[in-house]
Amino acid sequence: MQWRRRHCCPIKMTWTAKRSLFRTHVAGLLSLALLFTLFSFFSRQDWLPGRNGPRENPLAYTVRGFRGPRGEANQSSSVRGLWREAGFVAPKPPLNLSSQPAGGPAGEAVGGGGGVRMAAMGLGDSMSTNKSLQKELDAGGKLSAQPYRYILNQPFKCGDGAPFLVLLIAAEPGQADARHAIRRTWGNDSVAMGLGFVRLFLLGVGKSSDAFLQSGIEEESRVYQDIIQQDYQDTYYNLTIKTLMAMNWVATYCPRASYVMKTDSDMFVNTEYLIQKLLKPELPPKRRYFTGYLMRGYAPNRNKDSKWYMPPELYPSERYPTFCSGTGYVFSGDMAELIYQASLGIRRLHLEDVYVGICLAKLRIEPTPPPNEFLFNHWRVSYSSCKYSHLITSHQFHPNELIKYWNHLQSNKHDACINTAKEKNGRYRQRRFHGARPP
Repeated sequence: MQWRRRHCCPIKMTWTAKRSLFRTHVAGLLSLALLFTLFSFFSRQDWLPGRNGPRENPLAYTVRGFRGPRGEANQSSSVRGLWREAGFVAPKPPLNLSSQPAGGPAGEAVGGGGGVRMAAMGLGDSMSTNKSLQKELDAGGKLSAQPYRYILNQPFKCGDGAPFLVLLIAAEPGQADARHAIRRTWGNDSVAMGLGFVRLFLLGVGKSSDAFLQSGIEEESRVYQDIIQQDYQDTYYNLTIKTLMAMNWVATYCPRASYVMKTDSDMFVNTEYLIQKLLKPELPPKRRYFTGYLMRGYAPNRNKDSKWYMPPELYPSERYPTFCSGTGYVFSGDMAELIYQASLGIRRLHLEDVYVGICLAKLRIEPTPPPNEFLFNHWRVSYSSCKYSHLITSHQFHPNELIKYWNHLQSNKHDACINTAKEKNGRYRQRRFHGARPP
């Protein structure tokens, strides 16, 4: 009987205990419902899994189905299956890439990674506002190796030499102030410290009626001899064409370059740190090398209201291959020819950095992670001379800001972090002093 009293019969719960247990269960269920709702909401936003919430540069991808290591292992085979060696596969309807005349409204022209102010519209309409993509196809439906004529070119910029670094800077036709600021700062010849150095701004053409703008660009080119321009429209959806123009230029006119960096006109680039700490001119140049801010496991954005919408007709795969953010990436000189030749068998996509990643996947070349994950930044890093003396890129700079911070960094680069430590100690002493004062 003693055993039955202790183990057989359940203890009768009081009403207070039952109510407390019920409330606990309800609270748990409500918490789970709230978490599920938040997850569903954020999975439908154009957010990146990064530090700063929404991406600051003009590419955004969904984070639905972020890939794990097993999915990443199957990536290259799916990409190779999609982009076969057979060559260009024309997009399927309903995307009509040549249904409108060349003068149709295309939104505001853009060149670099920032300042994209294009109205949301259907991808097919946006890409068909000029005949740039149509010009790339020959009579057989294959991509042409030389689809556009040069309006401005610098064929002798490299001469017979082998420059250590070629800077390719995507810019809008109307961004004369940004180009002048870059010439005075991180794009100045003095940053190369005696090594071979070439700076080129990449341009398409603006509105056909703006003869004054084109005249100014031609005068600027005559003075500085650092602009290449072809006769495609300079729009956001033609950034891929602009990048391939640059790759082809390097392969044709500067094939012996050791390294190339492609970046945008609104970037801060610590060129000296790039050369001395990452590329290391004292070592033999690398081959088949490509690095930058690595973007792994991103899914195509299927939201038709998004500027970064990727239709299944253009890219049916569920994952992009690993690619580097278009705000700034670096590669060995031999890669320019390899990427351009690979592009001749791959349909054009409007997301330039994704497209270059697809070319790398076709070449079976995996981007190399930088030695420090904070070297390349596709967002704006808050300025301090210490931080900026140890990074390569930071995003979204106005020309006046660029000059201001560059000059400050140059005047403090030898003791950048010492000054930062002094400032921190001064603030700490001030807080202690004020904290000791009576109220």
